[in-house]
Amino acid sequence: MENNLVIVESPAKAKTIKKFLGEDFIVKSSYGHIRDIEKKNLGIDIEHGFTPDYVIPDDKKKVVSELKDAANKVKVVWLASDEDREGEAISWHLSEVLKLKKSNTKRIVFHEITKEAITNAIANPRDIDQNLVNAQQARRILDRLVGFKLSPLLWKKIKPALSAGRVQSVAVRLIVEREREITEFNSKSEYKVYGVFNIDGNSIKAELNKKFKTYDEAKKFVESCNGKEFQVKDVSKKPGKKSPAPPFTTSTLQQEAGRKLGFSVSQTMRYAQNLYENGFITYMRTDSVNLSSLAINTIKANVIKNFGEEYLHVRQYQTKTKGAQEAHEAIRPTFVENETIEATKQEQRLYDLIRKRAIASQMSDAKIEKTIVTIGDSDKTYNFIATGETVIFDGFLKLYIESTDDESTDDATSTLPNILIGTKAESTKFEAIERFDQPPARYTEASLVKKMEELGIGRPSTYAPTISTIQQREYVVKESKPAKKRTIKTITLSKGKIKESTTTENYGAESNKLFPTSTGIVVTDYLTAHFNDVLDYNFTAQIEEKFDDIAMGKLKWGDMIKSFYKSFDKEVDSSLKEKETSKWERNIGNDPKTGAPIIIKIGKYGPYASIENGDKPMYASLRKNQNIESITLDEVLDLFKLPRELGQYDGDNTTVLVGRFGPYIKNNGKFYALSKADDPYTISIERAIEIIEAKKEQMKNALCRTFDEEPDMQILKGRFGPYISYQKKNYKIPKNIAPEEITLEQCRKIIESAPEKKKK
Repeated sequence: MENNLVIVESPAKAKTIKKFLGEDFIVKSSYGHIRDIEKKNLGIDIEHGFTPDYVIPDDKKKVVSELKDAANKVKVVWLASDEDREGEAISWHLSEVLKLKKSNTKRIVFHEITKEAITNAIANPRDIDQNLVNAQQARRILDRLVGFKLSPLLWKKIKPALSAGRVQSVAVRLIVEREREITEFNSKSEYKVYGVFNIDGNSIKAELNKKFKTYDEAKKFVESCNGKEFQVKDVSKKPGKKSPAPPFTTSTLQQEAGRKLGFSVSQTMRYAQNLYENGFITYMRTDSVNLSSLAINTIKANVIKNFGEEYLHVRQYQTKTKGAQEAHEAIRPTFVENETIEATKQEQRLYDLIRKRAIASQMSDAKIEKTIVTIGDSDKTYNFIATGETVIFDGFLKLYIESTDDESTDDATSTLPNILIGTKAESTKFEAIERFDQPPARYTEASLVKKMEELGIGRPSTYAPTISTIQQREYVVKESKPAKKRTIKTITLSKGKIKESTTTENYGAESNKLFPTSTGIVVTDYLTAHFNDVLDYNFTAQIEEKFDDIAMGKLKWGDMIKSFYKSFDKEVDSSLKEKETSKWERNIGNDPKTGAPIIIKIGKYGPYASIENGDKPMYASLRKNQNIESITLDEVLDLFKLPRELGQYDGDNTTVLVGRFGPYIKNNGKFYALSKADDPYTISIERAIEIIEAKKEQMKNALCRTFDEEPDMQILKGRFGPYISYQKKNYKIPKNIAPEEITLEQCRKIIESAPEKKKK
């Protein structure tokens, strides 16, 4: 019989750990948390110190029973959940629910799943850290209080089925505010002038150190360059260096995997979790950039072996992140020498990124020489500047180059040859090009994580779930949008001739950017107006710091919750007592046919437009990708093109409409839902017929039997089994009656004995 039971959170982790333990150990998984705050009600006793009412969910009762049985049969129980607040709370819940005795219960932690780490953890067990547990409980309780109290307010003031979250609502606010910055941005143009010069047989492109506000000014300058003689007036060479980035934290891994691999934040964390649980990388929820001395020594040996001594530069990075909480290492491979691992293609790509970043952090700086060449004429008013960089020693760049979020490019930077001062610069072309300034960039998932980390909002364990939640709740959508075209003016001087022309350029393309939905905007405005503290960036960061203080034993969690709740509850009561204010509305213009005003509103089923035409108002739902603040009058008028007559089919008109459950086709008194891929504004009669025929075929296949004596009665196959359909009502067929053999009399008895359905 085994004398030891090790409990971890996941089956994959259990499988990996089992490989490093002897026959005397049994390893089982709790499959995450085994209990949580009761969901049907608030689940918190506010009157008695905010005590949470923890319950075991139905889907965890079997797991708990098996763990109890296993714990009763062994001498020692080892709680081996993750080394963070969430992991500590899982161990505490296991200890409480399984009624484990302190005398034979040991808590072990490790930040990598290797034989050495597991053996070391078992040799150095500790007690459950109640401060970490309290920090996790405080977060959970505070978030439940905010969500439970604010959500009913949103149902009453805006529309049903909305929800609010403490960190999620702040993240949505960031996206809404960025969208408004972009909407209000007034793009202005100016003219940049470039010169192309032949210097000792080398063609050099340089930019004028002056921008012109108007077309006429730019043209006048370009014309003035005709016939002028230019020379190299100055050559400046400055030595520089580039240093490698630190090894990955949770945040920087999410950002870099987004930029380099195109992974969403949740994908990155899923792949990283698998890599960790299979023993390939260290723990992936960390805000530390520290590496252990063992890791540094193995990386050091790897660099010398593969690149040479001159490429080695040992560094120990210091964590500077606001509120860094866990005493983990940075994310690194457990065995640096392993270039490849047995994993999926995506996991291998992420592993490769983690490995290269960790190794590069201990490599030499890249030595750069920056060259600035100044080209001018005797006028001395303005000069053309060419800049270039030469890599003297590649250092860490030989292995890894970090990406950035900067979407702008400098088209006047290049590698420059060796040039001497006083050398003649023969001009071959001058060109003034109209350039527009760019609005602020919309957030990607990765850049949103970066912003949240800068503001101190959230922690490594919360970034991914926060960003997933705001998309699931449809407050934010991730979309790509094609580029638009605009005309730009160009003035060119070549071979003594001026040429004026216009061309088009693409701009504004978006790839996987976060856009606020209409609902996200309205909810943010309401919460900001009534609960400014909850949505205040500094206040949210201060709450995170208080969680950190609880984790370090500096603050009692009950006092922290009480202090927050006192003012928060008053704000909720005040908002509830407010008289019903007018709902969010926007007057977008007038209907050209009737002259009636067109108002954008938020209704029970989302945003819609209303033509306020007296007793005969008309309504049209906004499409999913349309925003209540940016939609135009022309786009709104398009919405009223429904219902559309598509043509004839089966002796009847075929019409496309939009109802409360979305767009559908009507034909011969029957209704056929459109798929998500079908656009009601562009769908053709041919496609409509395909949908109708497919639905008819589906119904035909679903039909089991009919009765000549009772044409209205049918036996149908449904997703939950066969049933009776009669006079637009459905009745379940008992399991002991075969639907193929059921008689009409049996059907009638089932219908007669069916209980009356209660009205919702």
